[in-house]
Amino acid sequence: MTLEERKTTVTGVIQNLILENRGKLSISGVLDVLSFDDQVVILETELGLLTVKGENIRINKLSIDTSEVIVEGDISSLAYSDKEMDKSKSNLLSKIFK
Repeated sequence: MTLEERKTTVTGVIQNLILENRGKLSISGVLDVLSFDDQVVILETELGLLTVKGENIRINKLSIDTSEVIVEGDISSLAYSDKEMDKSKSNLLSKIFK
C-alpha cells in the first residue's frame, strides 16, 4: 500500500497541491483562508493548516464552494501544521493578551 493510499484510507480525503514553476500554486481541499498578506498565506485545509510563504503573493482565485484556491507570486515555502496544535497556541495567546 502506497503512502497516498494509506492517507486516503485513514482520512478519506484527497488533497492536491500543484506548484507550477514556483509561481502558481493550485490547492484543493481548502476550508477557509485564515490570514493573508503579500508574504504569507495561511489556509485551513482538510488535512491541517497550510502556510504558504514567499514574496508578492496574492490570492488569484478563491472558491470555497469548490474548496479551491490559487495563489500566485514568488513562492518559497509550503508547510503543514496540525490543526489542534495551532488552535491551542492561538487560544493560549488570546488568553495572555486579554
